[in-house]
Amino acid sequence: MDASVSFFGNGRFFYCSRKEIKGVIYGVRVEDIEEPVMQEIRYLDKLIDELAKGKAMEKILREPAK
Repeated sequence: MDASVSFFGNGRFFYCSRKEIKGVIYGVRVEDIEEPVMQEIRYLDKLIDELAKGKAMEKILREPAK
């Protein structure tokens, strides 16, 4: 099995509402990517990009602050 499929297929490392992460990364809308593994990679890219810009995790993941 391909290592990336194994990693992303595991699923326990990912936020369950990650599909709510919207936006453009590398000129492509994350929500429009059809290949499941590539979409999972871009969700991580988008998350890292937003964190690097200083955006709060609660805003990125759209959950109330604790």
